[in-house]
Amino acid sequence: MANYGTTQRVATSSSNSSSKPENYEPKVPNENHFKIFCPFSIPLTSESAAVRIIRNFGIYGLYYTHFVWIILFITLIPARKVSLILLVIMTYVTSLFLLILRTWPNSFLLHKIINKWFVLAVIAVATAVQLVLTDAGIHLAVTLACSMPLVLVHAVLWVGFYGSEVVNYDAGSASASREGAPLFVVNESGDKVSNDAV
Repeated sequence: MANYGTTQRVATSSSNSSSKPENYEPKVPNENHFKIFCPFSIPLTSESAAVRIIRNFGIYGLYYTHFVWIILFITLIPARKVSLILLVIMTYVTSLFLLILRTWPNSFLLHKIINKWFVLAVIAVATAVQLVLTDAGIHLAVTLACSMPLVLVHAVLWVGFYGSEVVNYDAGSASASREGAPLFVVNESGDKVSNDAV
């Protein structure tokens, strides 16, 4: 009978499994091989909450904007067709402006003279004015009132996966137990070591 390269494992224990040696001890699982990381936690101080908000708005600002935009888009679908069309047009204008910025990254005019944040703020104000003028201001206010608390709660509670941060500090200092202690530490000789090994 062909086995196609497979072999049967020969049983090494006796068929009577009820007999155990007198010095039998079950294996103790290794407690350090698996750690659960929760990306949400309550900040310890108001300063760390502010740092988290600023960092998360810098990283996830586009996602927060899309979240609010989708809610506003859905609220405008049933009743405000003109406002919906104007919202899509302003979204297209914003996307076109950002694509132009990425197309010419070395342009002195686009990156040094014209401030990107000023242009984006003007587009946001123009969009809000258009929504108010087309009687969709209440939709905008309700959308912002409902979505911004969710965005702020996420920005405050999200710790994230910032494992690539390297910070120089004394291994025996109290900063190792504070919030935001790095995963890797640079010791006196310049070697990168695990924070658990310190």
